[in-house]
Amino acid sequence: MNYTLHQLQVFLKITQTQSITKAAEELYLTQPAVSIQLKNLQDQFDIPLTEVIGRKLFVTDFGKEIAFAAEKILNEVYAINYKTMAHKGKLSGRLKLSVVSTGKYVMPYFLSKFMNQNEGIELQMDVTNRAKVIESLEKNEVDFSLVSVLPDNLNIDKVELMQNKLFLIANAKEKFKKKKHDEKIFEEFPLIYREAGSGTRLVMERFIESNKLPVRKKMELTSNEAVKQAVIAGLGCSIMPLIGIKSELTQGDLRIIPVKGFPITSVWHLIWMKNKNFSPAANAFLEHIKSEKERIIQDNFDWTNGY
Repeated sequence: MNYTLHQLQVFLKITQTQSITKAAEELYLTQPAVSIQLKNLQDQFDIPLTEVIGRKLFVTDFGKEIAFAAEKILNEVYAINYKTMAHKGKLSGRLKLSVVSTGKYVMPYFLSKFMNQNEGIELQMDVTNRAKVIESLEKNEVDFSLVSVLPDNLNIDKVELMQNKLFLIANAKEKFKKKKHDEKIFEEFPLIYREAGSGTRLVMERFIESNKLPVRKKMELTSNEAVKQAVIAGLGCSIMPLIGIKSELTQGDLRIIPVKGFPITSVWHLIWMKNKNFSPAANAFLEHIKSEKERIIQDNFDWTNGY
C-alpha cells in the first residue's frame, strides 16, 4: 500500500459529500484533481470503494470502512500538528463553524484577523441553509453557528453581531411609477423564494403572513446566487438580505423597490449550546468576537447604513 494523506483526505470528503463536485468545492480543488486522487487511491485496492449508478455516486460498504479508517488516521495527524504547535507556545486546534448561506458575506470578516494571528488553528466552516446549521449545532458537531433567526427549541448562549436588512429587489430594468409602494406591489410581480429550511425564507414568510401580503409565488431556488441570477434575468422579484447584493446594486444589475414596511430587519447572532465545553481555540475566538466586533462592523459594514 502506498496511499498518501492527501488521497485519504480527498476520499473522506467524497464520502461525506457523496459527490466529486461538492468535494472539489469544499477542498478548493478542481473536479479532475479530485477524480485523479480517487482513482489513485482505488488503484491500490481490488475491491471497489465507490460505484456510480445512473449519475449518482455511492460509497460501497468497503469504501465506508476505508473512510472510517481514513478519518482516524487524519485525526491522529491533526493531533500531532496541534501538539507541535502547543509545544511552541502557539494556540492550535480546530475551530468548527456552521453558517447560514447568507452568512458567507458576514463571517469571513469576523474570522480574518483571528485566523491570521493564529496560524496553528485549522478552520472548518460549513455554509448551508438554516435547518442544517441548527441540526449541526444540536448534534454538537460545531463550536459555533451563525444565524439571523434564533432557534426556539435549543438551550443556547449567543453574542449579537449586527443587523440584517432584507429588501424587495428587482431587475434594474424594471420601471416603477411610485416612489413608495404599498402591499399591492406584490400583486404585480411574481416572487422568487429560497428553499424550505432557509433563514431568509423563514423571515420572508413570517413577514408575508403577519402582513397578509397578496404574493404570487413564482419559483423556489436553493441558493442566494441562483435567486440573484433569476431576478437579474427578469424572472421575478425577491426579498433578499442587503449584505448579499452589494456588488449587484453597485454595478446596476439589481435595484431595491421602495415598499412601505421595508426593510425587514433581523439580527445576526453567533450562537452555541449552553454549557458547551470550549476548546482553547474556540474560547479564544469567542473572546476575539466580543472585543473586536464593533471595529469589524465599522470597518466592513458601515455602508449598510446608507440603505
